[in-house]
Amino acid sequence: MLLISIAMFVAVFAYMLAPDHSPDANRMTLEIGGHKPGFHQSFLLIRKQRPIAVKSRIAELFSGADDQYDYIPISSYQQTGDSLVVNKFIDEGISERRSYFHPASDDRILIKEKTFWLGTDRYGRDILSRLIIGVRVSLAVGLITVLLSLSIGILLGAIAGYFGGTADNIIMWFLNVIWSIPTLLLVFALTLLLGKGFWQVFIAIGLTMWVNVARIVRGQVLAVKQLEYVEAARAMGYSTFRIIAKHILPNIMGPVLVIAASNFASAIIIEAGLSFLGIGVQPPQPSWGLMIKENYNFIITNNPMLALVPGFAIMLIVLAFNLLGNGLRDAMNVKE
Repeated sequence: MLLISIAMFVAVFAYMLAPDHSPDANRMTLEIGGHKPGFHQSFLLIRKQRPIAVKSRIAELFSGADDQYDYIPISSYQQTGDSLVVNKFIDEGISERRSYFHPASDDRILIKEKTFWLGTDRYGRDILSRLIIGVRVSLAVGLITVLLSLSIGILLGAIAGYFGGTADNIIMWFLNVIWSIPTLLLVFALTLLLGKGFWQVFIAIGLTMWVNVARIVRGQVLAVKQLEYVEAARAMGYSTFRIIAKHILPNIMGPVLVIAASNFASAIIIEAGLSFLGIGVQPPQPSWGLMIKENYNFIITNNPMLALVPGFAIMLIVLAFNLLGNGLRDAMNVKE
């Protein structure tokens, strides 16, 4: 639960916590691509020529702040008259001499030192920043999936379990058809139908994970609807909607919450897999699965951490939600 709380905090304040505050942490500096954790670099900051719109604090919190400067990696610099002479960093041991106009009377030289604690990817982007902002994608896909799966699953499961007969037969036939299709294949089909994108992949995953919820709700409703308090509610003339919503569903939510935690974890894995295959979240938006795809070649070279770090992040967040599901099962005394 502590890890989940930390992840939620990081997701909300991602752009405040990330070293790179630009949208999607997409500040590219190709000269420093593929460096190991702890890499240190000096930058000369040159104000952009085109005007940059200033965002409000709230907008920056949710979408980041556009860079006001171009970041030029340098090895050294020297003021010579009204010129600032720098050695632009190209690669290890390689630099290019450049000169920029800078009045000698102006002692404000915008030099920034940066340490990339988890290294940089092939495009020179800060891995730590993209990892932090990627938390939002993982938690968002889990949340949307749970909301969709609970909405559809509870509705269909309650109808099938309470009314039985033809309604039950039709719904169970539909459930069995969906159940027979491999989840990943069904997600592929829905993703291709809805198109690639942030929200499309979330909806596609959510529309494939309601079957477990519906089956559990149906079974619980079948067991509960014959109990005395439900019979008493019918005898008092309560409507079917009121009986289901106020008397049956509140008493069967234990198993539903357990399966919701499991669906949350499964959705994170599926989204990472889709992004790795290129049909999930699209660049430059940071997704842990997409980060693995972009950097997996480094596993067999000299910098495997570029791909292993997002993999470890996926493992930890999935483990946290699985443990949450186990805790809910034990606390609510849910039978297997």
